[in-house]
Amino acid sequence: MKRIISAIIMLIVFVPLLIIGGKPFAILMSLLAVLGLYELLNMRETKKKFPFLMKVFAYILVLFFSLNNFTSIEFQYNLDYRVMSFIIFVFLLPMVFINDSKKYNINDALFLVGSTLFIGLSFNLIIITRNYDILYIVYLLIITILTDTFALITGKLIGKHKLAPIISPNKTYEGLFGGLIIGVVSSVVFYHVAINGSLPLSILILITTALAVIGQLGDLVFSAIKRYYGAKDFSDLIPGHGGILDRLDSIIFVVLASILFLGIL
Repeated sequence: MKRIISAIIMLIVFVPLLIIGGKPFAILMSLLAVLGLYELLNMRETKKKFPFLMKVFAYILVLFFSLNNFTSIEFQYNLDYRVMSFIIFVFLLPMVFINDSKKYNINDALFLVGSTLFIGLSFNLIIITRNYDILYIVYLLIITILTDTFALITGKLIGKHKLAPIISPNKTYEGLFGGLIIGVVSSVVFYHVAINGSLPLSILILITTALAVIGQLGDLVFSAIKRYYGAKDFSDLIPGHGGILDRLDSIIFVVLASILFLGIL
């Protein structure tokens, strides 16, 4: 029941803001980016704590990255060398001043650099994709949601052969193929009817299948992170669903992959 209630609340919040777009949607995505970073850092801190000030810098930077050019419809991230130099200084120079590798070291610094860039740029791309075309991001959401949902259902019903037993023991090849069939067919129909009926179906099916597979691989990447830290979920922020990254793992990878096909779709 908690899972159903949480899903309804998420839809009530997300769908209107997706339709409205613009600043309200950008604010929502930036808040989710901060929460996603919180989950990632919190999981990392089960092994070793970060200095408080370094975490503050990370949250500020992920907000900056996620909201950078948030009104744009161009798939080109504008980030000059001054910003990159600042990031390097912010995260690497403190190693000298803290002067204690047990408190802060190169592994911590690079983890913060990678996390802020990955989370910030991913959520910024979601914003830009919505600005580009609401129907296009709906197409990507259909791929993700239906593939995930029917992979779970098919896996529970007939799943026998494990896909990645160490990373994600519950995922099966049967579930993967079941999810791909429903996810690809549904999203191909949507794209053909609502976006572009002139694109050859063979190309559309091929690209959509590639995106669906990448979404499932993205799910496994995040599962590998959780497995490394010995966690079931990234957090319990969403009752019955886990955390923000548990819900958005596939769509992050699908959106990242989709820009590779923009010249075709």
